[in-house]
Amino acid sequence: MATAPRSETATLPVRPGEDPWTGSELDEVRQELEADAAGLRADIAEAESQVADRLDRGLRDAGDDEADAGVKTYEREHEFVMTSNARNLLEQTEKALARIDAGSYGVCESCGQPIGKARLMAFPRAVLCVTCKQREERR
Repeated sequence: MATAPRSETATLPVRPGEDPWTGSELDEVRQELEADAAGLRADIAEAESQVADRLDRGLRDAGDDEADAGVKTYEREHEFVMTSNARNLLEQTEKALARIDAGSYGVCESCGQPIGKARLMAFPRAVLCVTCKQREERR
């Protein structure tokens, strides 16, 4: 696992009153994100396999009654939605890892101010500070 150099952690933004990022804190966030990414990749692969299996079974079960067909359609759509959500979460995770590597981790994408170390420790994929996130949710 890649470890951020000391100079990189010192340049990551923090809110006033927060201690600068330490190498171990950033390593902890990176490890969590990398583990999440690996799990999401496995979930996506499994879901894609299940969808392919359902589609194959759907061709064989073409004579099902309406209720069975409805259940199978619901299950297939549910798998598509879950896979789409996992792909979105994986994309967010990979972007967070890229921001760590680029030294821009912790900068609000809306206002450019620090997101806050505590917020990032709780939700490492955050791209907005609390103020901008609240503003977005009110819209």
